[in-house]
Amino acid sequence: MRVLTIFCPECGEKALIKKSNRKHKELSDLYCACRDPECGHTFVLNLTFSHTLMPSAKNKDTLLLDVIKNLSPEQREKALTLLQGM
Repeated sequence: MRVLTIFCPECGEKALIKKSNRKHKELSDLYCACRDPECGHTFVLNLTFSHTLMPSAKNKDTLLLDVIKNLSPEQREKALTLLQGM
């Protein structure tokens, strides 16, 4: 399992996440502190969701329903015919 590694923007050493503040389901503020005692820099890092590479398996029914809703009646009929032929 991979772990998120944060680096101090001042000295480049590893930093520790001291606290996180979730502002939105796709945005968090991470309160960090440099692990180098000589540096001592503390800072806030924004962690944001970027994009999906593979949709969640939990959402497949919702995705399928959205696709079906956007089909014309003719396209729905064609899709049903194709599915029945499987």
